[in-house]
Amino acid sequence: MKRIQGSKIHKLNFVSHSFVLYIFLCAVDIPFMGVQNCQSNCMTCVLLIQGVFHGIENFINEATYMSAVGLPPGFQDKTFIVQGFGNVGMHSMRYLHRYGAKCVGVLEFDGSIFNPEGIDPKELEEYKLSNGGSIMGFPGAQTYEGNLLYEKCDILIPAAGEKVINKHNAPLIKARIIAEGANGPCTPEADKVFLANDQLVIPDLYLNAGGVTVSYFEWLKNLNHVSYGRLTFKWERESNYHLLESVQESLERKFGKMGGRIPVTPSADFQNRIAGASEKDIVHSGLSYTMERSARALMRTSVTYGLGLDMRTAAYVNSIEKIFRVMEEAGLTFA
Repeated sequence: MKRIQGSKIHKLNFVSHSFVLYIFLCAVDIPFMGVQNCQSNCMTCVLLIQGVFHGIENFINEATYMSAVGLPPGFQDKTFIVQGFGNVGMHSMRYLHRYGAKCVGVLEFDGSIFNPEGIDPKELEEYKLSNGGSIMGFPGAQTYEGNLLYEKCDILIPAAGEKVINKHNAPLIKARIIAEGANGPCTPEADKVFLANDQLVIPDLYLNAGGVTVSYFEWLKNLNHVSYGRLTFKWERESNYHLLESVQESLERKFGKMGGRIPVTPSADFQNRIAGASEKDIVHSGLSYTMERSARALMRTSVTYGLGLDMRTAAYVNSIEKIFRVMEEAGLTFA
């Protein structure tokens, strides 16, 4: 290390940080919280699960992949089952429910509940809190006898525990989309079964990237010692008011001021955004964009290498290619 001088030391440090970052983004959720307070950490936890939602969203709205698994695009009227009603399962259920999907079953450590008409996530959360942490006996669903993983649905979200799905039970799973909310819920043998049956597995190393992405945003904020948007709030607010004034002046030049000035009133949505994006808005937008960009990269890689529905291999290829490019630029690769 000491023999490397000047810019090469900088490049090596850059490689080191980039390598760690890529491993974070492509593997499991190990948040780097820095000096953030409890409220920020809680926000990171929620945004981690929002990353799960965005990951599913990017694939479920892609007609090509939905056609391959025999489903129409979009969340509307899709049925889903959640395995595990902790942070990941609960918030994933909330987001999918909000966008029109219907949760028909929840599987927990002490049993399963089922309702083909749908289960309300808020009501289930409140019942669990009042029932000592158990969902059993929830009045909005029936106790399910047997293994709920095998029940027919469009989306299955294994959100608790490793190796829940293996070569023995994978053939019994009827869901067309398996979204890995937990770390390593499917074994490699299960992956082979799903690929053979044209079932789409959205892999954990992509779907779990929401937490580390937002933690990266926090890390950048810590380095800068400035909250997101602080330098631009006033400028954006004044720019938006100038935009309204410009529209008003253009209308008055065109039609005159007969009867007084022409009022230009912002819509409700524009009024809410007129002061510019808050820190929360910026983080939400950055997470959504990052997950969308990563999904597109997986899809392109899948097409390039003829991987079909094998998104896990596409994610591995993307990760390795990123690491190689950084090391190559730093002069650390060999012919």
